[in-house]
Amino acid sequence: MELASKYDPKEVESKWYQYWLDNKLFSSKPDRRQAYTVVIPPPNVTGVLHMGHMLNNTIQDILVRRARMEGKNACWVPGTDHASIATEAKVVKRLAEKGIKKHDLTREQFLEHAWEWTNEHGGIILKQLRRLGASCDWDRTAFTMDEKRSKSVIKVFVDLYNKGLIYRGLRMVNWDPKALTALSNEEVIYREESSKLYHLKYYVAVEEGETFVPQETEGCVMHKDDKGYYAVVATTRPETIMGDTAMCINPKDPKNSWLKGRKVIVPLVNRVIPVIEDRYVDIEFGTGCLKVTPAHDTNDYMLGKTHNLETIDIFNPDATVSEAASMYVGMDRFDVRVKIAADLKAAGLMEKEEDYTNKVGYSERNPDTAIEPRLSLQWFLRMQHFADIALPPVMNDELKFYPPKYKSTYKNWLENIQDWCISRQLWWGHRIPAYYYAGGENDFVVAETADEALEMARQKSGNAALTAADLRQDEDALDTWFSSWLWPISLFDGINNPGNDDINYYYPTADLVTGPDIIFFWVARMIMAGYEYMGQMPFKHVYFTGIVRDKLGRKMSKSLGNSPDPLLLIDKYGADGVRMGMMLSAPAGNDILFDESLCEQGRNFNNKIWNAFRLVKGWEVADIEQPEASAVGVKWFEAKLKQTNAELDDLFKKYRISEALMAVYRLFWDEFSSWYLEMIKPAYGEPIDRATYDATIGFFDTLLKMLHPFMPFITEELWQHISDRKDGESIMRESLDVPAMTGAEETLVADMENVKQLVGNVRMVRSQKNISPKETLVMQAVAANKYEAYNCVTTKMANLGSIDVVAEKDSTAVAFMIGTDEFAIPIGDMIDVEAEIEKLEAQLKHLEGFLAGVTKKLSNERFVANAPEAVVALERKKKSDSEEKIAAIKESLAALRG
Repeated sequence: MELASKYDPKEVESKWYQYWLDNKLFSSKPDRRQAYTVVIPPPNVTGVLHMGHMLNNTIQDILVRRARMEGKNACWVPGTDHASIATEAKVVKRLAEKGIKKHDLTREQFLEHAWEWTNEHGGIILKQLRRLGASCDWDRTAFTMDEKRSKSVIKVFVDLYNKGLIYRGLRMVNWDPKALTALSNEEVIYREESSKLYHLKYYVAVEEGETFVPQETEGCVMHKDDKGYYAVVATTRPETIMGDTAMCINPKDPKNSWLKGRKVIVPLVNRVIPVIEDRYVDIEFGTGCLKVTPAHDTNDYMLGKTHNLETIDIFNPDATVSEAASMYVGMDRFDVRVKIAADLKAAGLMEKEEDYTNKVGYSERNPDTAIEPRLSLQWFLRMQHFADIALPPVMNDELKFYPPKYKSTYKNWLENIQDWCISRQLWWGHRIPAYYYAGGENDFVVAETADEALEMARQKSGNAALTAADLRQDEDALDTWFSSWLWPISLFDGINNPGNDDINYYYPTADLVTGPDIIFFWVARMIMAGYEYMGQMPFKHVYFTGIVRDKLGRKMSKSLGNSPDPLLLIDKYGADGVRMGMMLSAPAGNDILFDESLCEQGRNFNNKIWNAFRLVKGWEVADIEQPEASAVGVKWFEAKLKQTNAELDDLFKKYRISEALMAVYRLFWDEFSSWYLEMIKPAYGEPIDRATYDATIGFFDTLLKMLHPFMPFITEELWQHISDRKDGESIMRESLDVPAMTGAEETLVADMENVKQLVGNVRMVRSQKNISPKETLVMQAVAANKYEAYNCVTTKMANLGSIDVVAEKDSTAVAFMIGTDEFAIPIGDMIDVEAEIEKLEAQLKHLEGFLAGVTKKLSNERFVANAPEAVVALERKKKSDSEEKIAAIKESLAALRG
C-alpha cells in the first residue's frame, strides 16, 4: 500500500472501522482466555452523542482495546435505556403536534407510538459511537425493554415482592407536575434560589362571648391590632395555606407559650385550626410558629400522622389548585403565589415580606419543573437490606473506586438510605406485574404473567369463577433504574437463565466507567443487585469521570451554547484527534475543562506521527556498517521504550489514563521524534544502514501498539503499512510484549539524559551568541569527560568537531555545568567582543539594581520580623540567585577583556 503525503482522517477512519466490523474483530465468545468485560452505561434511547458520552466512551474504548492487546478476551456490551420519563415526554410532544392528547388514546395505542419513536431514534447514538471508534460487540446490543431484559425485570419484581422487600403504600413522594409521575429522592435536584419569606397573621380564634386576654410570661412575644391577637407565621409558600390543618409551636419556646391550647384562624381561608406542640419546630427559625400542611410537605405529613391531623390535598396532579381548596381553583400554583400575596396584603393579613434564599427541588428529568411533595399510593422497595449487603465490599476495597474519594459519598448515602419509590405514573416502561381482582386495599396478586395471576387470584379470593376479564393490571410502570440496576446481569441473561455459559464467563465484569452524578441512581443499585442475585460484585473497579466543562469552568449545556457537537469536532479534527483532546484534559474524578485547542493538538500529533513514519519509510536502506551514534541511539531508545512501557502499566493499574496518554505522547514526540530520529538520521542524500532501519521500524511497531488504545485509527493505518498483512489481521489483536529494563539499561537512560543536557547547552550557547547551527564548534570537558562513551552522539547532535579534555577552559569559553562537571565552548572570535561586553554590562547593571532593592528590603527589620516566613525565604533566594548571576557575568566580562 502506498502512503499518502497527508493524513486524511475521514478516509482512514471509515475504511478501518468497516474493516474491523467485516472481520468481526470486536466479537467475543467464551473461551479459555481471561475475560475482560465492560458494560456500557446505556444512553437514553432518545439521546444523541454529547461531550459527556464522548469522554465516557473514549475511556471505555481505551480500556477495552488495551485489554485485547494484553491477550484478554475483551467484551464490551453496548445497549440503550428506554428512559421512561424522557421518552414519554418526547412522544407526548409529537402527539400534541398532531393535535392528539395522550389520554385520548388507549394504553396500547400510545405504546404503538412510543415503539415507533424508539425504532426511529433508538439506534442513533449507537451509530454515532462508531464514529468515535467504539469497539463494542455490536452483535450483543441490548435494550432495557427488549424481551430478555423485560422478562428479567418482571421476574425480579415478583421475587422481591415474595421476599417482602416490595410493598405498596400511601406515602409522601416527590411529584413531577409536568411528567405527572412520582420521582425518587435521587431524581430531585436542589437549586438555591432568591425567594420571599411571607409573614402572615394567624388571628387567635375567640368563641362568641369569650374575652381573650393572654397571660404574659417572661420572653413571650404577642401581636395585637384592632382585630385582636395574632401569631405570625413565616412561609415561602403562601399558596398552600388552603391546606393548613394546624399551627405548631415548640413546647420549650417562651415566645409562643401564650398560644398553648388555643386555636387560630387561617388567613383568607377562615378555617379554625388547633395550635399543636412538637419539638420538631425550630425555635430560632422565623417566629417559631409553623403552619402545618400535611398534604404538601414531607415533614408536615409526619407531624400530621403524629397528631392525627386532617389532610387536605389542594393541588391537582398538574399543580393547579383543586376543588378541595375552595379558592383560586384551576390556577397554577405559582400564579396563586402572586395572587394570594396581593390578596393577603389587601386584607391586612400580611405583616411583612422579606427577601430570602432557600433551596428548591427540581425534577431531574424536567429541569424547569419544581417538584411538589404529594401524598400518593406508590410501590416501594425496602432498601436497608440492600444497603447492608452493598456497603462492606466497597469500604473494604473488594470493589474499588477510582478515585477513592467517592467511597465517602457512597457510604454516606447507604448509611442514610430511604426506601426507593419504584413506581411511575407512565405508560412507557415495564408495567408493574400486580393484578387487581376486587376493590379492596389488598385485593391483588403479583405474578410474572396474567395466566399465573389469574390462578393466584382464584386461590387468594376463593372464587374459582374468576376470569381474565375480572383482572385489572396496575396502570403504573417501573422506574427506569429498576431495569438498569440489573444491567451487568441481564445483559448475559443471568436472571432468566442462571448459570448459563455467558454469565459464568463474563460476570463479574471488569471495569465500570461512569459519572459520579449517578453513583446512587445506578452504581450503588447495581452493586446491590449483584450481591442479591449473583452473590458477588457486578464489577471489580469503578472509574468515575468528571463533568465536562468549558474552559471557563461552566458545565456544558445547550442553553449556554457552550457545548460543541462531537460529530462536528470529529469532522474537523478526526476521531483520534478528538479522543486525544478529551483525554489530555480528563484526570479521573476531576471535572474536565475542555478546550477545543486540545483537539487541534491531537490533530497535530496525528500529523507528527504520520510525517515521522513517512520520513523513516522514505529513507534508502543499504547493507552498510552501522554508525556508532546509531548503535548507541538504538540501544538507548530500546531502553526508553521499556521504561515508558513499565510506566504505562503502572498508570493503567492506577486508572490514571490521562497521564498514561501523556507518557506515550512524550515518548513519541520528545524522545523518538526529537532525539532518536535525529541520532540515527543519515546525512542528506545518504542511505541508512539496514540494522538501524530494521530497529527503527520495530520501534515504530511498538510505539503504534502503545498508542493504539488511545488513537485506534491512525495506528491501524500505519501498522498495516509496516509490512504485508494478511486480510483480517489487525493491530488490535497484537500483543504489546515489552520486557523489563536491565540495570545496564537504567544506567544508559540516566547517562543519556545528561548527554541531552550537554547537547541542549551547546544549542543554547549558539542561540545566545547567534552562532549558526551549521558552524562546527569544539567542546571542552574540564578535568574529565564522564560521557566520553557517548561522544559520537554528542558531536553529531550538537555539530561538534571534537570534545577535548582540558585542565583549564579557554579564556573566551562559555561554560556550563552538568551536575558537578564543567564543560565549555570556546567562542574565540566567533562573536563581536565589544557587543558582547556591552550586552553583559547592561545585564550587570540591571541585576545590581535588582539586588540593591532586595537587600534594602531584607535590611528592614520590621519586614523580616512581620512578613510570612515563606515570603522572607523567597526574598533571600532572590538575593543569593542575583549574587550568583552577578559573579558569573563579572567572570565572563573579565575573560572577554583579557
